[in-house]
Amino acid sequence: MGRPTTPPGPDLVIGVTGGIASGKSTVTGLFAARGLPVVDTDLIAREVVRPGSPGLARLTRAFGRGIVNAQGALDRTALRRRILSQPGERERLNGLLHPLIFQRMEARLAAIRAPLALVAIPLLVETGASKYLDRILVVDVPETCQIKRLKVRDGMTQEDAERMLVTQASRGERLAHATDVIDNAGPPSDLTDQVACHYRLWLKLVTGLGAAHDVE
Repeated sequence: MGRPTTPPGPDLVIGVTGGIASGKSTVTGLFAARGLPVVDTDLIAREVVRPGSPGLARLTRAFGRGIVNAQGALDRTALRRRILSQPGERERLNGLLHPLIFQRMEARLAAIRAPLALVAIPLLVETGASKYLDRILVVDVPETCQIKRLKVRDGMTQEDAERMLVTQASRGERLAHATDVIDNAGPPSDLTDQVACHYRLWLKLVTGLGAAHDVE
């Protein structure tokens, strides 16, 4: 893992990932509150398929006009039905969009003038995005906790929640890629010290001044 060369931009790029309902957004927000620049690939993924975009044109050519609504925007429900109903369609979709997403991600990283930055990549392991990163932070929770949160947060049934987890990398696969781990099985208040610890570590790695930036 790690970028083969250091391009313009941060000296240290950390990818933040985790399974669904693991609390990735909460953790990323806590780091952002400390002033760390964050590139969010979920937002980029929406940008590259906006009406009139080359990304949406790619999808329309591949999957047909049925994935576009009357307003010319991507019909995400129709696309989801398509990729779930036909084997191999998810890989096809990823092959069309991931190059666009990662190209824009690299451009945004190159524009950052800070010693370190975070990249939020929910499907980091699944997409092989580690080649763009120096370190990988996994926000970790037990699968039973994910299922409970999905049922409460999204109103999913037990079966639907379990099915959702199967579509992602397993907990073990994510942890096998991790250089850093935050345990988010407890209440949100438990995250503060963990975020502070990782922040100091990363800052020390790039500046040697981590000890001077203790968090109250």
